Amino acid sequence: MRDLTLTADERVHPADACEAEVAFQMDEDAFRALYERTARPIWVYLLRMTGDAHAADDLLQETYYRFLRADRAYASDSHRRHYLFRIATNLVRDGQRRRRVDFVAVPDEDAPGAPRAAGDVAEASVRRADLSRAMAQLKPRERDLLWLAYAHGSSHVEIAASLGLKTSSIKLLLFRARRRLAALLVKA
Repeated sequence: MRDLTLTADERVHPADACEAEVAFQMDEDAFRALYERTARPIWVYLLRMTGDAHAADDLLQETYYRFLRADRAYASDSHRRHYLFRIATNLVRDGQRRRRVDFVAVPDEDAPGAPRAAGDVAEASVRRADLSRAMAQLKPRERDLLWLAYAHGSSHVEIAASLGLKTSSIKLLLFRARRRLAALLVKA
């Protein structure tokens, strides 16, 4: 990933400066507002897909960099958000193609309604570990579908836009992913 910070020794090439000027179509306030609304959900999505907070940080930065460089017209805020998720998904897939990335669950102790009794905590920990093992055995696209649908709460249209799939295929793909996950959980 390219570092976007320039030191005093580095100079911006005139062609690069012109290209960066053209690619940045949003004003700073609009971008900041978009970033504040979307960065956390995208970072959590990247964290769940990679299992590494540092990788999620790097991929988040690269996602917004590519978003700004894309120079695309967006119909709505929702369209921008789906495009950001699509970029993030593609970055994770590219990384997985280069090397095998294991899915690692992140404990979610701060979730609302999280169990607090000692027995409940142990049971929740076992369920979380079983789910993590089962999710690790799923294909990346199945994990993406399940995460966007159930953890992020995206609709079928939003999932299709984020993953670059046809909306009509999402229902069947989610059904198959749920069935495969259920089979893996039964074995656990």
